[in-house]
Amino acid sequence: MQSENFIFIKHSVKGFVFLASLLAIAACGTDSNSNIGPNVSAKSTSVEWVRHGNDNGEQRFSTLDQIDKKSVKNLGLSWYFNIPTRRGIEATPLMVGRTLYVSGSWSIVYALDAVTGDKKWVYDPKVDRAFLAKGCCDAVNRGVAYSDGKIFVGAYDGRLIALNAKDGSVLWDVQTTDRNESYTITGAPRIAGDNVVIGNGGAELGVRGYVSAYNTNTGKMAWRFYTVPGDPAKGFENETLAAAAKTWNGEWWRWGGGGTVWDAIVYDPALDLLYIGVGNGSPWNQSLRSPAGGDNLFLASIVALKSKTGEYVWHYQTTPGETWDFTATQHIMLADLEIDGAMRKVLMQAPKNGFFYVLDRQTGELISAEPFTSLNWATHVDPKTGRPVETPDARVFDGVKPVLPAMGGGHNWPPMSYNPNTGLVYIPTMQFPATYKQPTASVDSKPGSGYWNLGFDNSAAAPPKLPERELDAVLAQTYSGSLLAWDPIKQTVRWSTPPARPSGGGTLSTAGGLVFQGAHNGHLTAYDAETGDVLWSSDTQTGAMAAPITYAIDGEQYVAIAVGFGGGFGAQGGVIAHGWKIPNISRVLVYKLGASEVLPAAPKIDSRMPAPAGPVTADAATIDRGQRIYQRHCAYCHGDGLRTGGLNPDLRRSTEGIHKIWQQIVRDGIFSSVGMVGFADFISGEEAEAIRQYVLSESHRVYQQQEAQ
Repeated sequence: MQSENFIFIKHSVKGFVFLASLLAIAACGTDSNSNIGPNVSAKSTSVEWVRHGNDNGEQRFSTLDQIDKKSVKNLGLSWYFNIPTRRGIEATPLMVGRTLYVSGSWSIVYALDAVTGDKKWVYDPKVDRAFLAKGCCDAVNRGVAYSDGKIFVGAYDGRLIALNAKDGSVLWDVQTTDRNESYTITGAPRIAGDNVVIGNGGAELGVRGYVSAYNTNTGKMAWRFYTVPGDPAKGFENETLAAAAKTWNGEWWRWGGGGTVWDAIVYDPALDLLYIGVGNGSPWNQSLRSPAGGDNLFLASIVALKSKTGEYVWHYQTTPGETWDFTATQHIMLADLEIDGAMRKVLMQAPKNGFFYVLDRQTGELISAEPFTSLNWATHVDPKTGRPVETPDARVFDGVKPVLPAMGGGHNWPPMSYNPNTGLVYIPTMQFPATYKQPTASVDSKPGSGYWNLGFDNSAAAPPKLPERELDAVLAQTYSGSLLAWDPIKQTVRWSTPPARPSGGGTLSTAGGLVFQGAHNGHLTAYDAETGDVLWSSDTQTGAMAAPITYAIDGEQYVAIAVGFGGGFGAQGGVIAHGWKIPNISRVLVYKLGASEVLPAAPKIDSRMPAPAGPVTADAATIDRGQRIYQRHCAYCHGDGLRTGGLNPDLRRSTEGIHKIWQQIVRDGIFSSVGMVGFADFISGEEAEAIRQYVLSESHRVYQQQEAQ
């Protein structure tokens, strides 16, 4: 049960938080052993990577230094393992004993010999491919958890599964979600004492978010914490949600509410607190789900819970009244920093909204917040209230004015890392402007589950109809990304890489003075952690989104990364990724000093548009209607403006045979076995034909421009 003595208070120093059991937290805070940060000697001949972020604070820092600024030039490929999938790879591997555990798309787990790459076992949860339509951004998986001889994986269809780490046999399997709703799991589970904790996704498709804990031995649910209040008529689960409901209005529960915990979860064993990052509202557009405004707790919040009971302790909301998809689900990191002459137990996050936050992780007090990327929706965070000060037109959604950083975020899910030797946090940042447009069709203004409904008119996301090369050039100037070395105490940039296409994968920092980062454009690079100079780079042949890890066996240090392009950029974000023209080759790549393995030649991509499969027979009004329907229902997988990132088929290249069975594909779902379910409940036969005519018109336009060059 939740404590009944929580109150809404204002800190005398900074920030608004709900606060419960303050005396208990203070008592925990007297323990000087925080168990945060690296705790493994670099002199060990074998060093594992047992947790998702390596240490309890998820700093993604390694004390290993055999590979350093001088020796990194001799780093070579030791072995590789082909993952049989065309979908994205986002997993951080674990290395336990001499085994590398990595999850691929569709939540399939691979156990590999960490020295040789030989396959030990594979576990396939056999997720129904039709579940792809219930998800946001590809059937990805960000990793597994390990505890006491068990591997835990969250399956895309909402199951949490415990495996025997030795042979991959199933120990238990529980359904954590309602399979009739549009819930999915893509995040990595986390271990918190005797429990394994898992969240879920689906806020774009009308669900209500929560996080659950299960006993690691039995799979029995220990507790569940809902992040947003439900239908008041049914009563609230606890007093915390009853209080949170006062920050909502209208009939938000009919929309689902959102607030899914799809990534960031971190556990501090000394304080016995679990920190979760809460996502966006459902729908995004607050004027629909909560018409009179309000903070809409606990959307876009960092929430601290008691790990054994799930009882609420405190929260800090990064974006009150969230309406831009400014999630706070991005990587949460714990550290002990000296600030103003005193050691502070802090929590750090660089969420989508563009501010870098440093909080006191015992109380939720805001210590500081400053922009780490360009933004125009707010001017600053008020240090007295802890709230962002919005610009006058921040909530003007006319489909014309761009918002920075917008739904892609100044930083998204790729993890950052912290090097205690340099005192810097290494953040994969993005410049990602976008426009939002109030809904113009009634279907976008009604609650609905089962298809994307953001409460906005997605036609605003369609790119201009320019020649392909010209459009690529415009997009290259509009969207960019950098690796940022950020001082969390001074809240300033130490160095950054030159702007490029938003291409930053997760980062790893080491005692060797290095920062490793993969990139969507097909490279793994080692940077000087102090200066940002490039010291080494390797061609990965495909996009790298996940974070690398490092480990040591028998005195040799290895660097491992799972590569494979996909996710949001590979689907809807294809309008940005299109110019990279790189294949999706999913692999595990492992490097060590002096190694010389060579990857097989990468397949060449034919980027030329084939001749159209048929004539355009519709008028301009029908084609325009087809584009609007496409943007509402199809762009999230096949790309804004039909520009795919390579994850799903480029519909402009559809053959004559595909056009002949268009209705069966779009409405009847004859390809549901590969994830293309039927949309007969949402798209009429006439509308499906309008989409087809739009596709044909774009195929003709691009082909004619190509042939004229």
